[in-house]
Amino acid sequence: MKLSDFDFDLPEALIATRPARPRSSARLLLAEGGGIADRRVSDLPDILRPGDLLVLNDTRVIPARLTGTRTRQTAQGAAVAKIEVTLLEPAAEGWTALAKPLRKLRAGEVIRFGTRLSAEVAEIGDGGLRLVFDAAGEAFDTALAEVGAMPLPPYIASLRAPDARDREDYQTVWANRAGAVAAPTASLHFDAPLLAALAARGVAFTHVTLHVGAGTFLPVKVEDVTTHRMHAEWGEVSPEAAYAINLARAEGRRVIPVGTTALRLIESAATPDGEMRPFEGTTEIFIYPGHHFRVTDGLMTNFHLPKSTLLMLVSALMGAEKIKEIYAHAVTERYRFFSYGDASLLLP
Repeated sequence: MKLSDFDFDLPEALIATRPARPRSSARLLLAEGGGIADRRVSDLPDILRPGDLLVLNDTRVIPARLTGTRTRQTAQGAAVAKIEVTLLEPAAEGWTALAKPLRKLRAGEVIRFGTRLSAEVAEIGDGGLRLVFDAAGEAFDTALAEVGAMPLPPYIASLRAPDARDREDYQTVWANRAGAVAAPTASLHFDAPLLAALAARGVAFTHVTLHVGAGTFLPVKVEDVTTHRMHAEWGEVSPEAAYAINLARAEGRRVIPVGTTALRLIESAATPDGEMRPFEGTTEIFIYPGHHFRVTDGLMTNFHLPKSTLLMLVSALMGAEKIKEIYAHAVTERYRFFSYGDASLLLP
């Protein structure tokens, strides 16, 4: 399997920089039974069956993008450098992070983010660093909320800066457990009226947690995609969620994760024969064509980047040729792409 097998032409004008309002008014490409239909996310109660189980990722995105200053004393006086930091994930002590410009930093120096928060550069590694902040727990969360910005994906951040609207837009309505530096974006289409309509239809829900990392945006750099190594992300499937999924399967009801993050987690936690077990830990699962899906019967997801691992995942679910047909239709019909874009419901 070659990387070029997962390439397609995408006009830049189709990259969404703002979400649909209201959330559930976004377009929905329905791929079911070999056919393709153009619908709206608000149509989900008419599309899904009573008893379908939607698996929702309840991770909460933290405002992980920080702008600060480093001050260094020189023979000519104080030298101040502006430093942009993106938090990646908690470490045994502090946080791993990216910083620009990294060359402006040395171990032991302090970066100040306004008056409420600062961090010492504990370690500098290949392309990144580890920061130890002067606050922890609730005090850290409060300070971060004050000085941080939402970590918009690179393809949006290159078109506009994050702003106050993103604090609401780039967060699911059921976000609960802080720790992600990217949103589970298919879930951004749900709002309270839609959830109520789905519940009235008899659609069931269960929540799992996968803290989405910045590695989700890393490009695949190998031509033979089977040799690509995925980034690790922390996740948890509670005993309650495992029970709900096992019960749905035992009763012949469909299990449909909302988003590739929820899908990757439940496929990691399932046994080869499809039994869902409680899980807590990291997953590096890489799903590409040829993968045997253990518990997944369908997927709601946004439209993904060319040559991305997520495009490979949906190709594994639907078949590579079918995904090419779906994406060609989406481009022709001018669906909006990526994190703030429209959605697809894939039912193989």
